[in-house]
Amino acid sequence: MSTGSPGVDALQTTLAAEHAAMYVLGTLGGRVSQSADPALSTAVTASFEAHRLYRDHLTAAITDLGGDPVAAEAAYDVPSGLDRSGQIARVARETEQSCATTYAWLVANTVDDLRRWAIGALNETAVRVLTLRGTPEMFPGAGGYADR
Repeated sequence: MSTGSPGVDALQTTLAAEHAAMYVLGTLGGRVSQSADPALSTAVTASFEAHRLYRDHLTAAITDLGGDPVAAEAAYDVPSGLDRSGQIARVARETEQSCATTYAWLVANTVDDLRRWAIGALNETAVRVLTLRGTPEMFPGAGGYADR
């Protein structure tokens, strides 16, 4: 539950996105083959671990600001038919791209230390998109707004 503060509300939204990302990445990690595609397995595992750290940071920040961190849902939608490395990489990349959009939004809705942290998370997320065979973007997370 939020305290109504704009910073807490932005952190809550981002924490909810992190819960979903961790669920999806955890599911993908269980489906990727370490022996058949060690690079993808390493990338998915690294993504999961990074998002766990982000989740923990967001939870602490919300608590420090007097908020009650939003809980994770019982389950999230994960595409079916994830039996090939290319499909797993695509979903992991889309998850990271979605997180980049969320972090770009968080940058716009926070100030000071929280904004600096959000910028770092956005940068790291953008690099993971590239690791997962993504395309470089001038303004990661900006999507269709990059040309404005």
